Amino acid sequence: MDIQLTAIHWVYLVFIVFILALMIRRRDTTMICVAGILALGVLATATVSGSVSGIFNAFVYATRELLGTIMIISIIVAMSRILIITGINETMVAPLTRFLRTPAMAYWGIGLIMMVTSFFFWPSPAVALVGAVLLPVAVRVGLPALGAAMAMNLFGHGIALSGDYIIQGAPKLTADAAGLPVSSVMEASIPLVLVMGVVTTVTAFWMMRRDQKNGTWRDGLVSAQEAKGALAEAGTEEERQAVMSDGLRRGLAVAIPLLFLLDVIAMFMLKLQGGDATALVGGTAVLILIVVTLLAHRSQGQGLEKITAYLIQGFTFGFKVFGPVIPIAAFFYLGDSAFGELFGQVLPDGSHGIVNDLGVALAHHVPLNAPASAVTLTVIGAITGLDGSGFSGISLAGSIAGLFAAAIHSGAATLTALGQVAAIWVGGGTLIPWALIPAAAICGVSPFELARRNLKPVLLGLAAMTVTAMFLI
Repeated sequence: MDIQLTAIHWVYLVFIVFILALMIRRRDTTMICVAGILALGVLATATVSGSVSGIFNAFVYATRELLGTIMIISIIVAMSRILIITGINETMVAPLTRFLRTPAMAYWGIGLIMMVTSFFFWPSPAVALVGAVLLPVAVRVGLPALGAAMAMNLFGHGIALSGDYIIQGAPKLTADAAGLPVSSVMEASIPLVLVMGVVTTVTAFWMMRRDQKNGTWRDGLVSAQEAKGALAEAGTEEERQAVMSDGLRRGLAVAIPLLFLLDVIAMFMLKLQGGDATALVGGTAVLILIVVTLLAHRSQGQGLEKITAYLIQGFTFGFKVFGPVIPIAAFFYLGDSAFGELFGQVLPDGSHGIVNDLGVALAHHVPLNAPASAVTLTVIGAITGLDGSGFSGISLAGSIAGLFAAAIHSGAATLTALGQVAAIWVGGGTLIPWALIPAAAICGVSPFELARRNLKPVLLGLAAMTVTAMFLI
């Protein structure tokens, strides 16, 4: 169906351009996002009160959507704090140093471990598991925290999530929309995911090493204090009060990874994924925090109070990291179902949200041949990924791929996979700042700096993947 674009669609598109331009220039986007929400509210409600109230309601909506991620990051940071203060973390990761001896080995090692873990359990819980254990090792051998975040991000939220070969959530959505078997879309996506993955990860690594040699590398740490170790920040008073014998420390250093391994086994056996898998990891982290804190502070009798203190420190870190992200997420969530929830059903009949409407409009104004179809599916996938979920628009990409394939009489599975991979790479957590917060927060780096670092490698990957698709259609 050809959706009639309204002033709301065009205003939203203009603000997207403004926001992306500011992001590229590393300028703050909070004000322009608030202005965009206000402008959309004026067009939707035609009232001052409705548009002004929409700003606050959009912030609340974004916070509600992001709350699960805020919680898991905050809890992991709180747990990591007591592990570092007691020396458990150092004991726990010491055996891994023999395998990750150089920055290059750390980058590729973390990336591959993240990719394998994410194939089975999706990236969000994988970030918490991999980052908490391997980040200290990577930093110790010379890999910058931002480099570790890039590796976890590109291999996990990029390669693993865009293919999704184990859980198969993404290919099922796109295949159903295109009217194809899931197996055909998965098979067609293999060369695309491979090209995209190799180009992005190699380019990101090469650019990192080049900038380090030239002295132009910026580590993107959240603050100067956190540059000394975002997860390791601890006061000397707490260090003196946390008392633990060497035997107990070594025992806990073995037990804690085993507990997380049991989480992994439980995820597999109980088929937990997404929010359920993240909740299991988060609950385990809380229990570890409680037990270790009680053991470490038992001599002073302050264990109960310290549990609360560490949780407060974790939540302070989590909300400080998410503070700049909520206004941006609030604006981009309006591109999907949030707009109707906040401002009512004012979009045209048949609309599937502002972002999806823009994608459909683009699809109706391009020539129908193989190269144009490939470029269009990549662009549509990228546009639908701008809401930061990666999954909300892949059904649209699948349906448009079906239309294009019918017109050019070939390439249905390839076009479907192309739209899927582009949408998830952009929206699933490599370019949209609030979508890549898990990796950024665990590594203590700015999500905006991480997005900026990923931009060129991902754009080059999208171009290479699109050209590859042209030959496969």
